[in-house]
Amino acid sequence: MSTQTTWQTEFSAETSASVETIWQIFRDVGAWQKWNAGIESLEMDGPFASGTWFSMKPPGQDTLRSCLIDVRENECFVDETCVGELTVRVSHRIQRLGTASTRVTYSVEADGPDAAEIGSAVSSDFPEVLAALVTLAEQKDNAAGNTRAA
Repeated sequence: MSTQTTWQTEFSAETSASVETIWQIFRDVGAWQKWNAGIESLEMDGPFASGTWFSMKPPGQDTLRSCLIDVRENECFVDETCVGELTVRVSHRIQRLGTASTRVTYSVEADGPDAAEIGSAVSSDFPEVLAALVTLAEQKDNAAGNTRAA
């Protein structure tokens, strides 16, 4: 195994869905496993706000404890998970691109022993998760009659 101590990557997707719709999906933590296959269960210890801890169980793995370290409405949220000497931070950012589209970016930064292996494992499903998020957001916007000018 590698002993690389810092590793990072990011993935982005563009959508016609609004920033507000994507944020609404992010805030609905109880429904995350409907569009994120990497979550078997998730339990928040408080509001969707900076400083709130949560427990998340990936399929076939042990439950992890994480903390929301930065939550900014309609902009981003960042969660942090520490396991021994390893720290993994995942950022979920939303950026309005003019009037017609929105970019959603997931990034992961791992610091500590075997950061590359763990970071790569954490982010391996990000393209699929982003695709499912975008599909759901567009469906919600369409169902609500929200259309954005090109």
